[in-house]
Amino acid sequence: MAISNPNNEYLGVTPPISIAESTAREKEVTVTLMEELRRQNTFESEEEARTREIVLGRVAALVKKFVAKVSLDRGLSEAAATAAGGKIFTFGSYRLGVHGPGSDIDTLCVVPKHVLREDFFGIFEPMLKALQGVTECSGVPEAYVPIIKTKIDGIPLDFLMARLNLSSIPDDLSLQDDSLLQGLDERCVRSLGGSRQIGEILRLVPNVDVFRDALRCIKLWAQRRAIYSNVNGFLGGVAWALLVARICQLYPNAIAGAIVSRFFIIMHQWAWPQPVLLKQIEDGPLQVRVWNPRLYPTDRAHRMPIITPAYPSMCSTHNVTESTQSVMTEEFKRGADIVDKVIVGTAEWSELFAKHDFFLRYRYYLQITASTGDPELQIKWAGTVESRVRQLVMKLEPVDSLIRAHPFIKGFDQVSYCLNETEVKAVVQGDISDAVASRKPEDIEGKEGARTIYTTSFYIGLAIKPKPAGVTGPRKLDISYPTTDFTKMVKMWDKYDEATMGIYVRHIRSSGLPDNVFDPGERPGKVTAKRAKGKSSNQPDLPNKRQRSSQTLAELKATTESGTARRASISESLNSKPLPKPTQMPPPSEATPALATAVVKS
Repeated sequence: MAISNPNNEYLGVTPPISIAESTAREKEVTVTLMEELRRQNTFESEEEARTREIVLGRVAALVKKFVAKVSLDRGLSEAAATAAGGKIFTFGSYRLGVHGPGSDIDTLCVVPKHVLREDFFGIFEPMLKALQGVTECSGVPEAYVPIIKTKIDGIPLDFLMARLNLSSIPDDLSLQDDSLLQGLDERCVRSLGGSRQIGEILRLVPNVDVFRDALRCIKLWAQRRAIYSNVNGFLGGVAWALLVARICQLYPNAIAGAIVSRFFIIMHQWAWPQPVLLKQIEDGPLQVRVWNPRLYPTDRAHRMPIITPAYPSMCSTHNVTESTQSVMTEEFKRGADIVDKVIVGTAEWSELFAKHDFFLRYRYYLQITASTGDPELQIKWAGTVESRVRQLVMKLEPVDSLIRAHPFIKGFDQVSYCLNETEVKAVVQGDISDAVASRKPEDIEGKEGARTIYTTSFYIGLAIKPKPAGVTGPRKLDISYPTTDFTKMVKMWDKYDEATMGIYVRHIRSSGLPDNVFDPGERPGKVTAKRAKGKSSNQPDLPNKRQRSSQTLAELKATTESGTARRASISESLNSKPLPKPTQMPPPSEATPALATAVVKS
């Protein structure tokens, strides 16, 4: 799968594309890039950095207290319970050194073998909630990697747990020892992988400072363009770091501006599903699964495999779908075009970081609304629904009339104060009137039948195929099976209670989107100019479903070398045999009652 590198002459699985130093112009644009990143407020203050250190210290002490409590409950002596230890390891953007103001801290809690995962959610989560300064705390034990999300003194943290096959966790424990994985379940192996792989990433880049500067840029770009979300089928922080690290390996002497430019060119042209690797995939003596598309059908189905370097290697992008891949491919092209203009001096870096146009882009959307009457329950319920939205996207993609089902990367929370059951019914269906939206808590105090409803709405943009020639009148888009199946799947959550939780899926036109998805002044007017015949005014120009993601970019403007030659040389250097194409999930065959049939007027 990888080219051998017996003499360790270079980092990565192939030789560098170029070992040349960056040009004077690339050095100039790197200076302006760093200035723009500071203007964009991507660096945290010294005060926030100190707060993070204090919070992590408190959390480290809490983990030891948690392990000691469980140890006593298991019958250990007080001395043995204290000696059982417990330790935290950070990973993600904080460990990489690219976190910004308000960024969360990915934190791994390592515990001894007698502490169970049920203890993590049943004992540690309540201990977190009782900790001074905690304003939010919610566990999602059913997630692919079980997680507790919390906020302490304004610092958001995501907690994972790994239970090692050790009777105690010493303070000097290192996670780089592969033998620690012996006897662990897959969830613990995945949890440990986050911390282990960050160390490998930093070891495998030629210049850590250049890598961090380039990654900070790519991270901001991905967030602004709404493609930074692993749970919703895009790429998470680790995957973006792996991509940037690979470009750094291919251009070991380039500086940040040059790395960013080449990042967009190469990623747009990448021959997916050929994997992105920082090192050869290693086999080992342990009975743990390593990513291998030739052996595992699920690995072969990964559309954009970006493989973690630490043993056991895993795919960091298993959530990517056909729709989210096509969205990212378009964004790579857009980024390449803008950075080309920056280099020749006809554009500013700020254009790269322009806000997404998701809620202006489509005529039709699906709105998925999760609702409860309790704020703490709502956090858990909304998190559970969000973790399954990607499954709805995958169920929508085989629908014949759809080109794309584009999920947005976050939900929109709202608290509604309802006077009667009629208003409650409308709110749980995502239809919040202006009167309800403007109402305050005191407006319903003491009123019989009044209720407070908490909702979180998620959105999927629907790109619909143009109407065939000669077809007149409205068409019906039947998405009853995907929506029905999705609601059934969500309700299978073991804590689901139909009396206290609601889930509702409906299609809406762009004009029916609620105001809270727009920034002030962003929403277009209700009356729009007459559309050109045969084309939607806000339907994007989308590639055909079967169109390869590696289509050629528009020709670069003149630089020190012609854009065409530059990109051709990159494509030639990346040439290697691709893996087999992933198999397409067949459309469902069973008929289900109609739930959401949209009338589409072209």
